Amino acid sequence: MTNFQPGAHLPDRGAAPAVIMADSGVTVSYAELDERSKRVAQLFRAGGLRPGDHIAVLLENHPRYFEVFWGAQRAGLYTTPINWHLKAEEAGYILEDCGATALVTSAALSGVAKDLEPHLGAVSIRLMVDGVIDGYQSYEEAIAAFPAEALVDEVEGTFMFYSSGTTGRPKGIKAPLSGVPFGSGGGALIMLIQQMYGFSAETVYLCPAPLYHAAPLGWSTAAQRLGAAVVVMEKFDAAGALELIEQHRVTHAQFVPTHFIRMLKLPDAERAAHDTSSLQMVVHAAAPCPVEVKQKMIEWWGPIIHEYYAGSEGNGFCAISTEQWLAHPGSVGTPILGTLHILDEDGAPVETGGVGQVWFESAMRFEYHNDPAKTAEAFNDRGWSSLGDIGYLDDDGFLYLTDRASHMIISGGVNIYPQEVENILALHPAVVDVAVIGVPNAEMGEEVKAVVIPADDASPELADELLAYCRTRLAHYKCPVSVDFVDELPRLPTGKLLKRELRSRYWPA
Repeated sequence: MTNFQPGAHLPDRGAAPAVIMADSGVTVSYAELDERSKRVAQLFRAGGLRPGDHIAVLLENHPRYFEVFWGAQRAGLYTTPINWHLKAEEAGYILEDCGATALVTSAALSGVAKDLEPHLGAVSIRLMVDGVIDGYQSYEEAIAAFPAEALVDEVEGTFMFYSSGTTGRPKGIKAPLSGVPFGSGGGALIMLIQQMYGFSAETVYLCPAPLYHAAPLGWSTAAQRLGAAVVVMEKFDAAGALELIEQHRVTHAQFVPTHFIRMLKLPDAERAAHDTSSLQMVVHAAAPCPVEVKQKMIEWWGPIIHEYYAGSEGNGFCAISTEQWLAHPGSVGTPILGTLHILDEDGAPVETGGVGQVWFESAMRFEYHNDPAKTAEAFNDRGWSSLGDIGYLDDDGFLYLTDRASHMIISGGVNIYPQEVENILALHPAVVDVAVIGVPNAEMGEEVKAVVIPADDASPELADELLAYCRTRLAHYKCPVSVDFVDELPRLPTGKLLKRELRSRYWPA
């Protein structure tokens, strides 16, 4: 049986880089990653964690991220990455909800880490990288106390990423543990990146996005299962990405459409100054890509641009190559995993070309942690599951997405859930009613707008006050960029807000 884990590459690639940090230049070899992850696994096991238990990781893009993940993976644990932009209350909710008994964070995030104290009741292992504050133990000292030896019972763990819940709170997407020995996991993704995208031990993979997202961490660790070098950007910079491609002879990279837009906005001379000829495959996902943007990227980098449509739920996967996309512009592809069905509101099939909700028929099962109602909503009576997107199929079976049933906002590839913002603004004494929607933004795809019925006269000062009110309670990327005041919001007599009608005022036909 093939052994897919970093330690399997020690005979040939022990000194080769598993991780290269873009800004700092810090490199972690495969030998170092293997050694440190074994110590981390020993620490978790000695701390009482058993297969099926949970750890949380609140780290910026950091060279230690991967050894923490692989240590948890060796011990058969669920790993929940937490967005480091979140406020303490938001991060604390995830920490409590996932049931983590271990937390790894960093001195750079000590401000948030300090304020997590009310949420740490069940967290017995509290580790901090690059320094310590009260209540935390030095990560470096803690793992040094344990042997770099494999656990006797190494078994594969997995991720538990968080998505939106029925109340606007994020919910963990929990897949069952496989129970297979460590090194034999990652089968579907490994097969995908090997056979479809050409990943191998010779791959140099550029990760330009935060590791708390599913694709950046999932694809980076899958690349490490194959022995590839992963170049991680601490923060995306358009010119910096081009420099890294040239410097490290990057062969594979994954972006979101906002990254494309920012690179395309660079002066022509700067774009032409960098040698990107090493690129063999570039994939994008996470948000709709404007047709014109993708056309320009294909003109620049050639027929190496691939796209996929999937979710952290793992219930289905659609993919499309450059050649297919040029024949079906705007499509997100055909299913590689699962069978597609487009159904109307009554659950009846929609004819080809007709718009309806997108459902995947597959054997993959998942649940939303602590939210059986949302889990039930994701499946229909035939056992098919949906991510809540709206779209249609053409005559060749290619899928096109037209809307999101949940009206989730995607800004720069990041999911923002309006109800969470609405719940905050509704508490402001000057707000009678509020709706939060995504409106067009040429660079980010969408930006957040609050549409408010004010209690008294509207004014620019009130708009500024509401924006500041949000920013003290939510991560800044979730907060509205602008506020519009109206006399009435489109609601049904039942109180249901007609967001489609509201959105139509801001989006071109």
